[in-house]
Amino acid sequence: MSSKQGAFDDLDRKIVTALTANSRSSFAEIGAAIGLSATAVKRRVDRLRETEVITGFTATVKPSALGWRTEAYVEVYCEGAAPPGRLAEVVRNHPEITAAMTVTGGADALLHVRATDVEHFEEVLERIRTEPFIRKTISYMVLSHLLPESPEAGASQPAPGVFTEQSLDGAADLR
Repeated sequence: MSSKQGAFDDLDRKIVTALTANSRSSFAEIGAAIGLSATAVKRRVDRLRETEVITGFTATVKPSALGWRTEAYVEVYCEGAAPPGRLAEVVRNHPEITAAMTVTGGADALLHVRATDVEHFEEVLERIRTEPFIRKTISYMVLSHLLPESPEAGASQPAPGVFTEQSLDGAADLR
């Protein structure tokens, strides 16, 4: 944390936990649960947003409800050293890629892909492979989620105590 952010104390942690569990909770509800007034909770949430501890709010939607029934992780191996910026440009062009990161190990990047079915996944994979600097890909189809309460599984809320950028991203109406 930068000096701009100030202290992140136990009450801040409780507020973040409450908002992560239900971003639509009112300031009064959170305050009653942690022993603060609604005004004090609002001030703290404003400070947490200003210092970018909280980057936004979101609704979590079950992917299958939107028709995304096939899921895979794809290792991407590049020819030479592909800069992360170039990889980021490529993955932004594929709405089926829900997460992407550079990684250590043999692969250069790891992609989380959702598709309507196996044929759609294969089409996405072929589009990814057309990039001239991509040497090969290795795919791992998801059969089941061992942690069904995780956001990756499309849970309605993250597991207790789990904070992800995704769970704190987007927008919601806080009363």
